[in-house]
Amino acid sequence: MSSSLTKGLRRSPTRSKAKRPAAKTAKRAVKAKPAAAKPAVKAQAKRLSAAKPAARKAVKSTAAKKTTAKAKPAPKARKAAPKPVARKAAAKKVEVPRVKKTHKLAAVRAVRPIQAPPPPRQPTQDESAALGAFERAHKEFVRGRFAEARNQFRVLVDKFSQVSEVAARARTYLAIAESRLRTESMLPRDADSLYDRGVIELNRGEYVAAQEMFERALKREPEAAHIHYGLAATRARLGSIDLALESLQRALAIQPNLRVRAQHDHDLNPLRNDPDFDRLIFSNPS
Repeated sequence: MSSSLTKGLRRSPTRSKAKRPAAKTAKRAVKAKPAAAKPAVKAQAKRLSAAKPAARKAVKSTAAKKTTAKAKPAPKARKAAPKPVARKAAAKKVEVPRVKKTHKLAAVRAVRPIQAPPPPRQPTQDESAALGAFERAHKEFVRGRFAEARNQFRVLVDKFSQVSEVAARARTYLAIAESRLRTESMLPRDADSLYDRGVIELNRGEYVAAQEMFERALKREPEAAHIHYGLAATRARLGSIDLALESLQRALAIQPNLRVRAQHDHDLNPLRNDPDFDRLIFSNPS
């Protein structure tokens, strides 16, 4: 028994020694495994490190896309695209009834008879008479015969007061004629003073007053050539061409040397296109 125990005891160290190398080899194998696994871990780490920038780029790209999507909303542009089509469709829809309406209007106009404009209203008998009386009185007023013009305007206002428009104009001229007649008492009496006053009025552009002064002066001296000449210049300024030529002819008949003055007188410019003016001024005196 003792020998078997001792054998067993003796064998056990050998077994432990035999087992130890196996354990060591296992430990080495275990240790070797991490050594072999280290390159795989490093490769995974590299992949992860390489994947991180890509992930960051992807995040940045997605963030940039989001910002661009916020700044430029694509859906709105897509929605706005079909609007012109809708407008065109609406315009097409509206055009059809317009054409129909125009055809209908054309048909209606073709059926309707064309109405001629109404004829102008003819003046009544009183209106025609009032206008004739006003024209006669106005002619006397333009000639400077204020007394005769005043009398005619008075008759017109009394007789045709119902013709309001003509009567109102006649009252205006009546007041002017009466004011001119009131100043007659302050006017000079002799022909030379009246002539000087007429020249002053002619230079001021008051042609009606100048005509009155020259006519008054001629009543006192009918054969004064310079007064006839002044009256011709005044009537030319007023546009009374025929009366101006008559006065000029009378002045040249009395004093022929006035032709030289008439050739350069600007007051006679309205007469220069008349052939009678050339005959009077540039022909030899008989």
